[in-house]
Amino acid sequence: MKTEEFKAIAETIPQEPGVYRFLDEEGTILYVGKAKSLKSRLNSYFGEKRHIQYKTVLLTRNASSIEFTVVETEHDALLLENSLIKRFQPRYNVMLKDGKSYTYICIKNEPFPRVFFTRKLIRDGSVYFGPYTSKYRANILLEIIKKLFQLRTCNLNLTRNNIEKGKFKVCLEFHIKNCLGPCEGLESSDEYEDKIEQVKNILKGNLGGVKRYISDSMKLRAKNLEFEKAQLLKEKLVAFEDYQSTSTVASVTIKDVDVFAIFKDDQMAYVNYLKIINGSLVNTDVQELQMNLDDDPPDLLSFAIPAIREKFESTAPEVIVPFEIQLPDPKLIITVPRRGDKRKLIELAEKNINYYILQKKKDDISKQKKVSSSERILSTLKKDLQMDVIPLHIECFDNSNIQGTNPVSSCVVFKNAKPSNKDYRHFNIKTVVGPNDFASMEEVVYRRYKRQLDEGHSLPQLIIIDGGKGQLSSAVSSLEKLKILDKVTVIGIAKKLEEIFFPGDSLPLYINKKSESLKLIQQARNEAHRFAISFHRDQRSKLFLDTQLTNIPGIGKVTAEKLLKKFGSVSRLKDADPLEIEELIGKVSSRKLIAYLNE
Repeated sequence: MKTEEFKAIAETIPQEPGVYRFLDEEGTILYVGKAKSLKSRLNSYFGEKRHIQYKTVLLTRNASSIEFTVVETEHDALLLENSLIKRFQPRYNVMLKDGKSYTYICIKNEPFPRVFFTRKLIRDGSVYFGPYTSKYRANILLEIIKKLFQLRTCNLNLTRNNIEKGKFKVCLEFHIKNCLGPCEGLESSDEYEDKIEQVKNILKGNLGGVKRYISDSMKLRAKNLEFEKAQLLKEKLVAFEDYQSTSTVASVTIKDVDVFAIFKDDQMAYVNYLKIINGSLVNTDVQELQMNLDDDPPDLLSFAIPAIREKFESTAPEVIVPFEIQLPDPKLIITVPRRGDKRKLIELAEKNINYYILQKKKDDISKQKKVSSSERILSTLKKDLQMDVIPLHIECFDNSNIQGTNPVSSCVVFKNAKPSNKDYRHFNIKTVVGPNDFASMEEVVYRRYKRQLDEGHSLPQLIIIDGGKGQLSSAVSSLEKLKILDKVTVIGIAKKLEEIFFPGDSLPLYINKKSESLKLIQQARNEAHRFAISFHRDQRSKLFLDTQLTNIPGIGKVTAEKLLKKFGSVSRLKDADPLEIEELIGKVSSRKLIAYLNE
């Protein structure tokens, strides 16, 4: 929307509080905002350009119309804005960045409920506590629950009917006193449910009630002269008090509160959340906000707090914040402390943000500095072979002429220390008669790089020849003819002792057998060997089939090639439908072929 277009409607915009919406040509809402005065706020979007942030310029440029709704009070505007943002999630409004996977503690909806970790919320009546951003803290909670209450861990269906029928037997957990055996009816459902209620209290942060429960149980056991059980309960009480002492916030006057602090830079805002129940810090998290416009910290916090409270299922009646803000819930107590214990909580939240941002920066730097495994291996290879450049492009050659027939060669290509299959090439030996590894190597190396030069392709930094001094000398001869020997590094690798040979040097190089660089050379050599062998087998199979077919009277080379292309092998020809063969090569030839195959 251009400034001139806005000026045409500016006179119709009231000075009253309300909510405004920027829309694009298709009617999609781009941005939702609230204002004490709609006219003043909207005028600010179309003021002098030097005072307007670039993102705001983008918004006005992409918007084709403006809608607004007048409300009675500023608080009504806040409620409506919150509702519209939740409903439409406009692209220019603040976005809560959250790709993390959180841990929950589940109390399963079943007879004698189990208590366990989960990352999935299944709506089956089970009770979930969390999300826990710290798996370490959640582990502590489960450990203390396991110490205090002997709960079952099996997944047996412990219905009353199944227990009465004696379907189950106690397991090892019972014998090591981690479970009281409800599967055999050794623990009643009521006793077990009492323990589950105390587990819920711990997870809610109501630690006082749990302490009383253990203490009362201990006294009851002592009164009934069950001193051994009373001693076990006393040990559990000590363990629980140790946990409570590490979980409680310094001031006992603070009950259920949510604490929020915020830090904002040019692109992001960070909100730290402390969830405190009954004086205990039970959860903490830092949320990132992606800012799409130049939002003020109070507006950002007003947006973030309802979303965070909803995610962490907070019902605390009070929120502690560093400055005055407006929130949609009018019943919520908003406290801005200047001193005392509540102010210390704000300082703690701010300290958490600082640590979070510092850690984030360190992680970003370490990611930038982190060298990939490929870079590390290639740098080691460069050092081991005393090369001038890192060998990002490697090519390796191998010959294959099993039983002296069908001599072939292969060239495999590695880029960034990984095989580049699409660049692999194989060669039929054209100028060499009989099995001659040296001459074959000289031919294929010459053909490979003559073509690369003719077509203007780049040369590899490293050429590996599978073989010893003889094969290496043959390859060097070709590189000299092409006048590129000084442009590449070429080495030979002999199989027996994994010796590395350089041109003109009679003494081999031995690289440490555990070295990543030697393993890369071996991988290239093995891949070239595999590729050469597979190609050689294909050639021998084709030759065998071709020769066998052309020996049949009346079957020429062209007909044999047709059959070879269609069926691939003699056994498939034997099993083929005669009509299919006839259709391919004609009636006369098919009769001769079928008669020969039947013989």
